[in-house]
Amino acid sequence: MALQIITKEDLDEFREKLLNDLKELMTKPADTPVKYLKSYQVKNMLKISSATLLTLREKGIICYTKIGGTFYYKQEDIVKMLESKQKSTVRDH
Repeated sequence: MALQIITKEDLDEFREKLLNDLKELMTKPADTPVKYLKSYQVKNMLKISSATLLTLREKGIICYTKIGGTFYYKQEDIVKMLESKQKSTVRDH
């Protein structure tokens, strides 16, 4: 392994780069938090029954996460599903 000499200028340069990187990270807007919906919210949003929601889960049409006995759905996924269904319905007519 070769010996490398680090000068004061090298350390100053490193410090400046590190500070600039940290400033950049701190000024970036935070990612928007993911909003999760419970089953009753999804049923109200889609105007469907519990049985229909179960069918959508079983067929893999709607993604979910189950924690304990509660199902959670990403609001973003529900909106995307609605938009994709709307586009396919428009094409069908």
